Amino acid sequence: MNRRELMKLGAAGLGLSIAGVPLSVLAQGKKGGAINVIVQPEPPGLMIGITQNGPTQLVAGNIYEGLLRYDEKLTPQPQLAESWTRSDDGLTYTFKLRSSVTWHDGKPFTADDVVFSADVFLRKTSARLRADLESVQSIAALDPLTVQFKLKQPFGPFLGLFETGTMPMVPKHLYEGTNFLSNPANNTPVGTGPFKFKEWAKGSYIHLVRNEAYYLKDVPVVDELYFHVIPDAASRAAAFESGKVDVVPGGAVEFFDVTRLSKLPGAAVTTKGWEFFAPHSWLWLNNRTAPMNDVKFRQAVMYALNRELMAKIAWQGYAKVATGPFNSHIKDYSDNVRKYPCDPAKAKQLLAQTAYKGETLRLLPLPYGETWQRLAEITRQNLAAIGVKVEMTSTDVAGWNQRMNEWDYDLAFTYVYQYGDPALGVSRNYTTANIAKGSPFNNVAGYSNPKVDQLFEAAAHEVDPQKRAALDLQVQQLLLEEVPVAWLHEINFPTLYRTKVNNLISSAIGLNDSLGRASLG
Repeated sequence: MNRRELMKLGAAGLGLSIAGVPLSVLAQGKKGGAINVIVQPEPPGLMIGITQNGPTQLVAGNIYEGLLRYDEKLTPQPQLAESWTRSDDGLTYTFKLRSSVTWHDGKPFTADDVVFSADVFLRKTSARLRADLESVQSIAALDPLTVQFKLKQPFGPFLGLFETGTMPMVPKHLYEGTNFLSNPANNTPVGTGPFKFKEWAKGSYIHLVRNEAYYLKDVPVVDELYFHVIPDAASRAAAFESGKVDVVPGGAVEFFDVTRLSKLPGAAVTTKGWEFFAPHSWLWLNNRTAPMNDVKFRQAVMYALNRELMAKIAWQGYAKVATGPFNSHIKDYSDNVRKYPCDPAKAKQLLAQTAYKGETLRLLPLPYGETWQRLAEITRQNLAAIGVKVEMTSTDVAGWNQRMNEWDYDLAFTYVYQYGDPALGVSRNYTTANIAKGSPFNNVAGYSNPKVDQLFEAAAHEVDPQKRAALDLQVQQLLLEEVPVAWLHEINFPTLYRTKVNNLISSAIGLNDSLGRASLG
């Protein structure tokens, strides 16, 4: 059976399932009703091709769609594309689109929308996708239901670009020839997804309703979604406890509240639905300035940190110690690397070999609640124990962004998504080309090593899986020796939900594209 036949077989399986969800699962709950979800903080906008932060993706991922979905093993599944093929040389990908798909305003969805979305709109509005599309030579509509991507050179993770948060489809007929950022359609989003935008009561809720013309007969199962804006963490916990809301996404309540709330009658918790994002946390170390520009100092920091204690105390067990720059959920992860157990004596020994003379370093916590504050306090204690003086320089979210954008820090907490593949979500944090002011999620540390650049580049364009894995192992091992940042944890964000909600998570991006398949029991 050739590659073309294999990919078409995946689409043909829809007779027994819907986008990877068995019909028997969808049938467990009754049709109709409303699911109430917390969104925190309130999204700055819902046009997912322009605003791509977490809250926007949570809401708008149920309005807009990509060509593909991904299961928990990150295997591509049909969405707007029903089948796809790749040429033997890895340079041509051809997608066959579903027929009879319409936008929420009734206009047909066609290959022209795909070309416009990927080749025009998102190249201007999405810095992350624009970088990923550098390998693409052309995108063309072969007919109304067929679109072809031709690559300049092979790009191993190419099929990982098509989920709704990375490459959302946007309506050409509403955006072509307009100022994308100021288009009025941004305020009344029009997608192809299972839910349509109804109302946004700023500071209160966002209301989505069933798309009656959705192309999958049994989706969506419920009639309405309400995304509630509740600024205070304690009030969000109370809203779940009282039954006002059914779903609390990961990170929306303090981690010390999760265990208590999950034990309430009719409540449950899951860590599924984060496999594609693979949240990874670390401590930025500003490699541009002393003493962080000394590899022995950076290694000392790694040995000083009690990351097991952090996982237990700050994360309440919903995190595991990271072995290095790759999250264990992403492609080519290996733990065959140098290890950094908590060893204050070793840290002191390394510190004594540096030029550090007791100067005070600025530590910038991530302003996302009590968990991150506790992490900062434990870090300060750990570093003080080996003789490194640290002072907190707390700020709000806007201030944190500004300091990261301008490299105004010594040590700073962050976490990033790794998008299933090192070429999509890891290399950007360590390659020289990504050292640029203005983003808190590129190479903020200022680390530069031509060998690391070369390995990441070679791995991204290697089509042989074994050769690619060998290159990715080399880069992991090299980074673990040079410690450009102090890796902390793989975060297992827990989602709280009422057990009356069935099939809540059905993809590797979780709530962001699963709510149309959820039902109320």
